[in-house]
Amino acid sequence: MPIEMNRREAIALGVASMTAIALPGRAQTVALAPLVQAHAERVTQVMGTQVTDPASRWCGGIPDMWEIHHGHAAAGFLRDGAAAYFHADSPLHANQALFDRLKLAAGFLLRVQNEDGNIDLLSTNFNSPPDTAFAVHHVAAVAKIAQEYKDNAVLSLLKDFLLRAGKGLSKGGIHTPNHRWVVCAALAQINDLFPNPAYVERIDQWLGEGIDLDDEGQYTERSTAGYNTVVNTALVVTAHKLNRPALLDPVRKNLDAMAYLLHPNGEVVTEISRRQDLNTRGRMDGYWFVLRYLALRDQNGLYAAMLKPLEPGSIELPRMMEYPELEKALPAETPLPEDYEREYPLAGITRIRRGKTSVTLMHKENNRWVALRRGEAAINAVRFASAFFGKGQFTPTFYEKRDDGYYFRQELQGRYLQPLSDASLLPVRPDTWPELVGKRRMSEVCALVYEGRIREVGQGFEVYIHAHGTPHVPLAVEINLREGGQLTGATASPHSGEVFLLKEGFAEYRMGSEGMRFGPGIGEHAWVELRGAQPKLPGPSVYLTGYTPFEHTLRFEML
Repeated sequence: MPIEMNRREAIALGVASMTAIALPGRAQTVALAPLVQAHAERVTQVMGTQVTDPASRWCGGIPDMWEIHHGHAAAGFLRDGAAAYFHADSPLHANQALFDRLKLAAGFLLRVQNEDGNIDLLSTNFNSPPDTAFAVHHVAAVAKIAQEYKDNAVLSLLKDFLLRAGKGLSKGGIHTPNHRWVVCAALAQINDLFPNPAYVERIDQWLGEGIDLDDEGQYTERSTAGYNTVVNTALVVTAHKLNRPALLDPVRKNLDAMAYLLHPNGEVVTEISRRQDLNTRGRMDGYWFVLRYLALRDQNGLYAAMLKPLEPGSIELPRMMEYPELEKALPAETPLPEDYEREYPLAGITRIRRGKTSVTLMHKENNRWVALRRGEAAINAVRFASAFFGKGQFTPTFYEKRDDGYYFRQELQGRYLQPLSDASLLPVRPDTWPELVGKRRMSEVCALVYEGRIREVGQGFEVYIHAHGTPHVPLAVEINLREGGQLTGATASPHSGEVFLLKEGFAEYRMGSEGMRFGPGIGEHAWVELRGAQPKLPGPSVYLTGYTPFEHTLRFEML
């Protein structure tokens, strides 16, 4: 079946399965043949999409759904296919047809590699060292497994690509912070196979910049569901291949921080991300390798507990074969933190956990200032906005923890402009209008003050909203829900299938047996997507409406 493949998907292409590893000279310890079988079946499916026509420029490539043939897809197929080829329990073990397909994929990679040793990411990056490094992660893993199995036939398929890539990575540049460590890991992998002082020299040059970890355990991109996993994996690989255990310290700090950024259902807090995973659903699956590696190395029970919900689904067969030490028994688990209240000033959030209840407060210019969960039931955000001069979305500019809860504030101003009094500035031309705005006297100045407070009350939370100053400004509060739950007590709007009004009383929102009851409602009008407000969030939203001065307290009771 065609597979849509971009670099970010290719990063995690390795097919997940939990199995015993039977390296040469090692006794097999656990046999989970069904998962090895499933791995082989998925490899067989990808083989069915591979281009085999020798006359095609894409021979050996794996097309995505758009019929684009990325080098990363071929590299990922090499990694997964090699695991199926070498594993003793695999129905594709030592299969000649699979070997021929691996040979085609290796040939494809050589053809798409340019004179600098780099490949393209056809969706965006060309002559790209970091995208080459991502591909090397897969290809070098195959070469390492082949080396362990003393299979020179497979190793010889990959040597030229890796050496040419090593030459390019030894001098090539990067785009983003994580790319530095991605390149280091790729060079460390190549150096492990084909030692070259130039590789280590380039690694040391990048590492000389220092690892970009802040005091809260987050890397520059704060990508909890994406690039954290890329950086952690790269640092572990580099530390392992070069025997530099100090590189494991930032990984530990990040994993320790992630223990407090977990929701009850295992999803991670993504509201702090600076990358594509911002405000998306994400889990810890990509942390599997580093959690298992460090849980075993450090005998760390917390990491073992974080790892437990990921297995067997997230376990990567190729990784287990490259790092056979991963098959050792895990240490006893240490319970995950489930009752805490922690502030993260750098990330601009506060995290509160009370068992199945999880609350995230955003206090660094984030209009999704409150998010609440009870088990699987998730309120993605509580937001409010008014029609104040087309800029009325509440985005806190002040935050403070007080005795009675967490306090937020924003001040807005609207004004009108008088004629210019300085004749030397006339006439006003189209190109001078913007710069002359500040030269005009203001009149009819209007002000609006937003205040919000969140506090814990009993088994739930109170959210207090106060908007005052200019009167008669229409205002709407949005309570955005995760799709798929059951909502009762609110009235569907005739204008949209995902808009509900809570004019009075309480609404209930459940996902399975868990949920929240919230209210009381207020409904003084039905205008919910106000001019100047941010667009409605995806999924069902329940609205409360009114006019300034507006003062209302919402209660969220956990069910």
